[in-house]
Amino acid sequence: MGVVIDPAVPPEVAGLLRANAPLLSRIRAGWVPPASTAPEPRRRGPSGAMLLAATPVMIALMAVLLASPPLAPAGFLLLGGYVFVVLVKIASMSEIPEDDRPHERTVYEQARWYDGRFLLPEEFDQEAGKVLARAQRAIGSVLRSHVNAEGLLDDARNAVMLPAQEWEIARLLAKLSALRMEHRDLLIRGIAPEVAAVIEPLERALAESEAAVVARVEALERYAGHVAEAERAYHARTQIEELRAKLPRYEELLAESGADAQAVPEIDRLAEDADTLERTLRRSVRSAHEAFRYLEG
Repeated sequence: MGVVIDPAVPPEVAGLLRANAPLLSRIRAGWVPPASTAPEPRRRGPSGAMLLAATPVMIALMAVLLASPPLAPAGFLLLGGYVFVVLVKIASMSEIPEDDRPHERTVYEQARWYDGRFLLPEEFDQEAGKVLARAQRAIGSVLRSHVNAEGLLDDARNAVMLPAQEWEIARLLAKLSALRMEHRDLLIRGIAPEVAAVIEPLERALAESEAAVVARVEALERYAGHVAEAERAYHARTQIEELRAKLPRYEELLAESGADAQAVPEIDRLAEDADTLERTLRRSVRSAHEAFRYLEG
């Protein structure tokens, strides 16, 4: 279980946060990276100084070469090469230096800006972590399925609604985990008799809240189960269609070899199997759509 992020966070920021979970934990604990500093002016390197020092010598040499007709072509070549080197050096000296701000500072600033829009693994107790993992497995199996990629399901709505479901479930589980931890700490410190009457309703509220979240997860798992049935039918139908395309070759082989003609009807049953699988696939997809509508309710 990694970092869970609100799907409204921009994808590039979400990727940065997911890739830096340990750093986010340090930031959440109060660590602050050093502030970024303005880049120092680029100093003239030794190659630039040497180029300036050699300029008078190069000018004198080129003047001598150009004054002598037999050596004039060489002078022009030397002049052109030197001008090219000077232009390249000027361009490199005028480049804007890259931002050398530490990576940690970038993560810190994004974490502060999107505070409350992401949840870390340590924000879930053991029970909540297990429930969240179930939800993530169900959502992942749907989004990775071929029937979803092929558009047999409502792939566009899945891409929007399922990440939103994951975030909402994670948000509720994090709240539940925090309240359970506070409740356990209270019990460990001991309960005064006057407070004991209030504890039972609070514990009932925690249990009912957990049951409601688990019900959401179970609905996701039922949806994923229907999608898995459709996925199996989809793959079986694809394999049957591949075999049907090869039937003429099998029939030709049987005819040429004089084999038992009774084998032909057996092979022809592939067509019936394909029709059966097609109906199974459609039925599974309909069931998945019904489960999807239940999730929206």
